Amino acid sequence: MKVFKKKGEFTRLQILAEIAKQEPHLRQKDIADKLGITIQAVSENIKSLTDDGFVETSKRPANYRITKRGIEIVKNEAMNLKKYADQVLDTMNTYKSIWPAIAREELNSGDEIWLEMDEGTLYATSHKTSAYAEVLNNAKKGEDVALIKLGGIIKLESGYVVIIKLPTINHGGSRASDLKKIEKIYFDDQRKFDRVGIMGTVSRAVTNKLDIQADFEFATPQATVAAAKRGLNVLVFAVGKMTNTIIRKLENEGINYVIEDVKK
Repeated sequence: MKVFKKKGEFTRLQILAEIAKQEPHLRQKDIADKLGITIQAVSENIKSLTDDGFVETSKRPANYRITKRGIEIVKNEAMNLKKYADQVLDTMNTYKSIWPAIAREELNSGDEIWLEMDEGTLYATSHKTSAYAEVLNNAKKGEDVALIKLGGIIKLESGYVVIIKLPTINHGGSRASDLKKIEKIYFDDQRKFDRVGIMGTVSRAVTNKLDIQADFEFATPQATVAAAKRGLNVLVFAVGKMTNTIIRKLENEGINYVIEDVKK
């Protein structure tokens, strides 16, 4: 949409709008100051608007009046400007709602694809699911792809959390922890842990002794909740009263958890 086809048309519209306000004693200097242009530019535009029949002037100074034709042109151009602004906002809203995913296969811009969550990661696929989107840019298999116009529901069950409560350093720390019990929990065939989180120095010592790799150790309650909401099962090592912190977070989010006390 071409809102203003010629240079200076927007300035003419602004001057017409100021005249339409019919403020008493309207001076060219007032218009110039308001629009940030020179008085000469205001004078030349008013003369042009008068010649075109959009403005009437009288012999008295600072007496300008917009004509019926002028009112119509202001209305029409203002509506065109509003439509253009709405289009820009729609475009910006589209870009604001861009979501990243991993491409299951090669995807092209404009493709309508389906969405699925796998081990906490969002994937774009041609396999039909209950959620859909449109591809914004080309992407190869395994690449990150930008998606817009998301819809539907991504089927996802929350994961569970197992909290291993460790004794504090005052109560023996890692030396007072039942490492064999922890190993049994960690390697339990009935429970598969996708992520491991730790809270506190004693937790670091225990995981080091057992050669267990931690995925996160800072903001662990928040990271645990985020992972569980994505369907991942999390094992968390927490020391003493730190256990209460993560329990409150999990209960507030409605995530299932189990506490394992491993003090000898």
